[in-house]
Amino acid sequence: MSRISGLSDDLLIKILSYLPTKVAVSTSILSKQWQFLWMWSPKLEYDEYDYTRYLQPSLQDFIDKNLPLHRTPVIESLRFKTIYAYIIPEDIQRWIEIAVSRHVRELDISYLSEEENIFPSNFYTCNSLVILKLEFVTLTDVPSMVCRLPSLKTLQLEKVVYKGKETLQGLLSICPVLEELSIHFDDDLEVMEEITIIVPSLQRLSLSIDDFLGLERYVIDTPCLKYFKLEDHNSKGHYCEIKNMPKLREAYVDVVFFVLKSVLGSITSVNRLTICAQIRKEGGEDDVYGGGFVFKQLQHLKLCLCKMDSSNLLGKFLKGSPNLQVLDISHMKDHGTDNNYRYPVVYWNQPSDVPKCLLSCLQIFKWSRYFRRPQDIDIGVYILKNARLLSTTTILGDTIEFGVSKR
Repeated sequence: MSRISGLSDDLLIKILSYLPTKVAVSTSILSKQWQFLWMWSPKLEYDEYDYTRYLQPSLQDFIDKNLPLHRTPVIESLRFKTIYAYIIPEDIQRWIEIAVSRHVRELDISYLSEEENIFPSNFYTCNSLVILKLEFVTLTDVPSMVCRLPSLKTLQLEKVVYKGKETLQGLLSICPVLEELSIHFDDDLEVMEEITIIVPSLQRLSLSIDDFLGLERYVIDTPCLKYFKLEDHNSKGHYCEIKNMPKLREAYVDVVFFVLKSVLGSITSVNRLTICAQIRKEGGEDDVYGGGFVFKQLQHLKLCLCKMDSSNLLGKFLKGSPNLQVLDISHMKDHGTDNNYRYPVVYWNQPSDVPKCLLSCLQIFKWSRYFRRPQDIDIGVYILKNARLLSTTTILGDTIEFGVSKR
């Protein structure tokens, strides 16, 4: 203890910032030197699992007593995590108001607020906020007063409830320098028929849409985007409009078949692509891939073949990617293995002419799945036979790994 106490106050405060706030506050009983150090910690975390309403102090009592005593001029990060009903929206509003007055830079809130607003009026004009993470929170329309979050660069919205069709875009419109946006829509989206994401400054976008019945259309307009992740599992037919993304360099696409054409048409500038999709309806009708898509910049393709007819998607990519250097065929995370072989066998329709990428630039071929369907072996043989510049081949099976390197 004497060795630690011999450290400078600045270093001790930094150590306290890595501890749960409840533990950091408890160090005030150690000595006079430690009595007030916790008040200067720039990172605060209040998690319901560290408290119980039946033992004192409860989370609510603890925050009400200690947060106003905090002395640091800038709160680097503040996290609230609770679903207890006895913590009402007015409590959260009061705590956020204090955080904003202390120039909070990162705010992380997980709170099941149901129908009520938890944000005080000064939140929408917070100049210091750089990172905002919300989970389960209910968002209402941005107040009509002049609002602006001029420093916000990262926004994460996880299973948030949106009251009003303009709520989401209203929030995005007051974030002029937003660079990273992550949104997960779950069943609560059924109250929203339309999603609009228009952010000129955005560079990274992750959008996840669960399977439900409410969504009819979404529009994405992000001209500066460099990374795009789209998981659209909504099986109900809906309209998808994705504006051109000329600066896009990497994309992760896991979508239902009828939005595939819209997505592919907007991401042709990518250098790296991970994709899982089918190109036809069950029954073999209506090829939704379209035609004429050329991925001139694509060098690294990771393709999941768990969907029906996805083997033919591979053929289209080989034909439309003249500069492809790395081909990785595997299952995406959590897509399973055996269950995906329940689909009818769809044989590999190899291209009539050998694609340019196989003749001139493909160097690495990786197969991380099982050879269980007839077209699996056909695909592997076709690529190994025609890839003239192939330098490395790796095949992963049930219990073996087979690697071949050609120099």
